[in-house]
Amino acid sequence: MKITGTSSYILIEVDNKVVKVQGELLVNGFAAYTDTMKNWEPPHEKEVIDSAMKQKIIQEALDYTKDFQFKIEFV
Repeated sequence: MKITGTSSYILIEVDNKVVKVQGELLVNGFAAYTDTMKNWEPPHEKEVIDSAMKQKIIQEALDYTKDFQFKIEFV
């Protein structure tokens, strides 16, 4: 897993695919808006992210960052 981003979005790589999650940079983390997780980034943009995959992405991101000072909060 790889997570990168800016002050307005994060890119989460899962299973060699990348999803862009809009949100807001906070003092010690990032508030990620789950309703913006709809499709993968190119070249997989035609694949829709269903609720089960969304939950998998969220759980993997939380597990990946659990020991980091920088926290991602999915809202």
